[in-house]
Amino acid sequence: MSKPVIIVESPTKAKSITKYLASRYIVLASRGHVRDLPKNEMGVDIENDFEPKYRVLSEKKDVIASIKKAVASAEAVYLAPDPDREGEAIAWHIYEIIKGENTNISRVLFNEITPRGVEAGLAHPRPLDQKLFEAQQARRVLDRLVGYELSPLLWKKVGRGLSAGRVQSVAVRLVVEREREIQRFVPQEYWNLSVLLETAKKERFTAVLSRIDGKKATVRDEETARGLCDELNGEYRIATVTQKVQKKFPAPPFITSTLQQEASRRYHFPAQKTMSLAQKLYEGIELGKDKELTGLITYMRTDSTRLSEDSLTEAREYIGQRFGGEFLPAKANVYKTKSTAQDAHEAIRPTDVARTPEQVEQLILSSNTNRTDARNLARLYEVIWKRFVASQMNPAIFDATVVETERGRLTLRSSGSVQRFAGFTVLYEENREKEAEKASAGEETPDPEGDNQLPDLKVDERPGLVSVNREQRFTQPPPRFSEATLIRELEEKGIGRPSTYATIMTTIANRKYIERAAGRFVPTELGEIVTDLLVTAFPEVVNVEFTADMEKNLDGVEEDQIQWRKLIGDFYTTFHPVVVSAERDLPNIRSKIEPTDIPCDKCGGNMVIRWGSNGSFLACSNYPDCKNTREYRKEANGKVSVVEPEKRDEKCPLCASGMIVRQSKFGPFLGCTRYPECKGTLPLTLPYKCPKPDCKGMLVEKRGKKGKVFFGCSNYGTATPCDFVTWDRPMKETCPQCGNDYLFLKSTLRRARKTLVCPKCNFTKNAEN
Repeated sequence: MSKPVIIVESPTKAKSITKYLASRYIVLASRGHVRDLPKNEMGVDIENDFEPKYRVLSEKKDVIASIKKAVASAEAVYLAPDPDREGEAIAWHIYEIIKGENTNISRVLFNEITPRGVEAGLAHPRPLDQKLFEAQQARRVLDRLVGYELSPLLWKKVGRGLSAGRVQSVAVRLVVEREREIQRFVPQEYWNLSVLLETAKKERFTAVLSRIDGKKATVRDEETARGLCDELNGEYRIATVTQKVQKKFPAPPFITSTLQQEASRRYHFPAQKTMSLAQKLYEGIELGKDKELTGLITYMRTDSTRLSEDSLTEAREYIGQRFGGEFLPAKANVYKTKSTAQDAHEAIRPTDVARTPEQVEQLILSSNTNRTDARNLARLYEVIWKRFVASQMNPAIFDATVVETERGRLTLRSSGSVQRFAGFTVLYEENREKEAEKASAGEETPDPEGDNQLPDLKVDERPGLVSVNREQRFTQPPPRFSEATLIRELEEKGIGRPSTYATIMTTIANRKYIERAAGRFVPTELGEIVTDLLVTAFPEVVNVEFTADMEKNLDGVEEDQIQWRKLIGDFYTTFHPVVVSAERDLPNIRSKIEPTDIPCDKCGGNMVIRWGSNGSFLACSNYPDCKNTREYRKEANGKVSVVEPEKRDEKCPLCASGMIVRQSKFGPFLGCTRYPECKGTLPLTLPYKCPKPDCKGMLVEKRGKKGKVFFGCSNYGTATPCDFVTWDRPMKETCPQCGNDYLFLKSTLRRARKTLVCPKCNFTKNAEN
């Protein structure tokens, strides 16, 4: 018998665990899934009770061979992929492959990749959890059925390369419906009225009109506002002074969704990037000059705010020593976990609270040559560490005062608060959205209560009037979703699960169903068309309540309350006939032609609206004899007009004709005005010279394969090649030190602060605004 074998899915995790266990175990990595449904067919035997047709992945044959060889003579085999549904599925598939080689096979869970976490996992081996595996398998089969039946329908009706999914299509629908809600929104005028008052001691404070004749003040037009302003001139009396102590409690430690939201708000990380960084922090980071692999956080896919007793003890000891006893509650703070949570793992926390963000940052930077990656790892660790420690501190305490002042039938309100005790805020505060982020459509936004201190006012005191002020405002539509708020919406509605949110965000962007504008999601024309088609033909599949109920049923499979094959069968029995009907009845968007009254500027024919792989466009009705195409704009009333392309001074390198700005999937470029007869192109240059010495090129904006914008030199790939590239955006601002006509906008190492940096002399200044 040889040593026991531990099988994990990640080489990094294998390396970390090997370090902890020395030579007592053999640790191997499966490098992810080893079996899956085939890519080129449905892979589900519908007639055989939805039996999955798993296939060994071709690229994993060598990995499997080495695993089988190692386990054949092993004393014991421990399957240790990630401690979640996906990890259980990986473990199950490995078991199916190796069960003929060894009979002593167990499942172990590592909540943290530390000596303590690994030893604790090995001390509690268990059998594979069949129900947990079946819950994952049910999701996989269900998603395959939906995807493989809906996606070909979209190919036929709309365009190749499109996809629909059980959860992703609902997410796109939410974005589309929010955009239409914004478009339908009609702003309502209202006025805020306030006065500046002064006490006998010359102390000034502001009071805002709150009630008229005892009812909430609602001022809808300027005429009414002017009349009330006349009434506000006169004497005032302090009617009530209310003082109370308010507490602000810390947020619970992170779960997957709240970590994604906070990283998006604070650092503008996409959910996929957040999870990639968190995976590295969990599996082990090389720290210090010795590059010692260390697991820094607990498992990052969790929906529970529960914390271990050991971690609570460590946190409380740290708080008492660093901040003092007044910051430490009498007993540990315990946070309620949602009723729908699986509660399989702890909240996300540091594995060692003594390892502070400052220490970790220095260690990561000293061992990582990629400073951007190191910086982002340090940022994410910092926010996880601070959130965890703050969650176990006392609340902040404020003295809050509300004063009501009367002027005849008018009541005005003043409020202020002063912090008495900082509590957890000395360490961490959640980066919350602006008030408008949470406002519903049509809501009037009051003046916020500030942290200002009011004078020491007494009832019946009569302050003097300094000035009367009025401000016109308009109600605001609901904001577009950001990645953070869309994840929050999905979570609140019970759509998807923490482990799926990052994939959803990436998928709907890659399919070009949404695009980002100023950090917000805007549905594309393609996204709207596909959503409308799915809502028409499959109202249940893209129904929010139905999708949430299906998630609960899938959780029921894990809890042994529902049989997975029956769940899939009940769904498919109603779903498949609707697909058949949709193939027959739904209109074909690809062949749809919408006439317009716009004449073709090439041949005089009429232009029509056609559909292509990049959306709709104007094309000549005499196609293929005339291949003229134009971009267009459609107004709310249905009127169609041509969008004239931006002309540039550059000449076509092939025929010397004029050049216009065109769009491709990689961003804007210059194309010949004689296209398609001439296909000459040039890069669209920015008005900034390449910063490399002796280079004559200009900077150009480009887009990578994943859609991320970067900037490079126009001489790339030319006879005088230049390889300059940067993620930093050039900004039109003259350097005060050397006179260079632009500065690069960079992110600083800590807290995602922005700076402007000169590429010539390295002059740096703050760019917070």
